[in-house]
Amino acid sequence: MRALRFAALGDSLTEGVGDPVGDGWRGWAALLAPALAERPVEFTNLAVGGAQTRDVRERQLPAALALRPDVASVVVGVNDTLRRTFDIHAVAARLDEVYAALARRDAVLLTACLPDPGAMLGLPGALAGPLARRQRAVNTVVHALSDRYGALHLHACAGDWITDRALWSADRLHPGERGHRQLAVRFHALLAEHGVATGAAPSPEPEFPPPTRAARLRWLATAGTGWVARRCTDLLPQLLRLAADELGHRARGTSARLDLRASAAVAAALAALPAGERQDATRAA
Repeated sequence: MRALRFAALGDSLTEGVGDPVGDGWRGWAALLAPALAERPVEFTNLAVGGAQTRDVRERQLPAALALRPDVASVVVGVNDTLRRTFDIHAVAARLDEVYAALARRDAVLLTACLPDPGAMLGLPGALAGPLARRQRAVNTVVHALSDRYGALHLHACAGDWITDRALWSADRLHPGERGHRQLAVRFHALLAEHGVATGAAPSPEPEFPPPTRAARLRWLATAGTGWVARRCTDLLPQLLRLAADELGHRARGTSARLDLRASAAVAAALAALPAGERQDATRAA
């Protein structure tokens, strides 16, 4: 019997940032892989830190299709919301292309909606509001396209796991080992419910002790500061303008207009996509 092939596409979340093992990262997808089947599993992690939907479509998708995966995960979108070039129409079109291509190859497709980065970072309301609106837009697109292509979708944008600091790394944007294990366990349960995962569930218990406070502060002062600086250089000027707009609408009592505008943009983005056939989420891997 041949090995089951699992390809993971996405950004730093799927790359495994926050779950260090040796000189690299492990993460939820690597924890999930051996639990997919009792037979051997060939796991390929194509995810790259900082990836946007454009990177997944242009670079990761061709590599994934060449692997002819039985199971493929696509978890991406947060980095799009953190760029001044954010365009929900482009995000929807790219995700539609990625999902459709994998579905046509009869891969079981895994997707997830993600929490709002502004809230995770604890940004002030006027700064967090625009980011939250963007993430809600991406999540709405992911929900709609997951339904269209029969993906097994994990609702990871809300719940107790987001507020449990023990599950998150020092940067507040990536899960720590406990958080990655929580994602692996939840994805496995979803797959098992649909008869796809037949191996034993991943353990939710951490293998390594959590980083000390000193280690977390050291990370924030070095790699973490660089991470924030790289994104602020791109986003901050626009985010400040969006925050000023947010405050202006609040002062006039017209904040609902911003939500309506965002909802209309999502609806238009989805309406502009080519018609696609609904796929069956329970295809056997």
